[in-house]
Amino acid sequence: MIARIRGVFVAISFAITLLISILLMYIFRSKNYIIRKYFTKLQTFFMDFSTKIIGTPDKDTKLYLLNHQSLVDIVAFEATDDRDKCWVAKKEIEDVPLFGHIITAPKMIAIDRKDKRSIIKIIKLSKERLKEGRVITIFPEGTRGDGETLLEFQTGAKILAEKLNLKVQPVVIVNSKYILDSKKLLSRSGEISIIYLDAVEPQKGTTWFEDIKENMQKRLNDELANYTSYR
Repeated sequence: MIARIRGVFVAISFAITLLISILLMYIFRSKNYIIRKYFTKLQTFFMDFSTKIIGTPDKDTKLYLLNHQSLVDIVAFEATDDRDKCWVAKKEIEDVPLFGHIITAPKMIAIDRKDKRSIIKIIKLSKERLKEGRVITIFPEGTRGDGETLLEFQTGAKILAEKLNLKVQPVVIVNSKYILDSKKLLSRSGEISIIYLDAVEPQKGTTWFEDIKENMQKRLNDELANYTSYR
């Protein structure tokens, strides 16, 4: 019952502060990153979770690959990582009335997964965002998983990295679904781990992309085994 009450509170506070943040991003376009940073830090307060950082972000990384299990993944990573990120999201989010502006206002990249030409759009817009000094950030699974087993990685991230020769850093997020399960509308306090694995230089004709998934799954398994509170 308490988790459900917390979930309702989090949903309402998130919606209100998100709309305010979107408005501010349109008014103060040059302060886009700062507004997002304050917004996500405010959410960590409302959701009442702490974050443990393991590993070090590689300053030369141009593409982050994260596992995905909850809305909290974005909140926690934006709040703690100090680089201006450009998230690649599915077009369905951009199409949501009012709230879809969270994609357009901060100049994120929305893709239609049903359109085979979408990779062309990703490459073009990624070039533009990289020139602006931003880091492209993708959930290669394409959708939310159960927090324990990674879903199949979509090939878009692989093509993008090889085409633009981007240094890739995988990041494993642990326990975010426990903090907020948006499908069941349950919220609990606790700790999230954000784990930076070693960055990789993509090489065509190798298994670098498959190796990243394998390493991410292994690290996720290790964390889940060592910290039973995540279960």
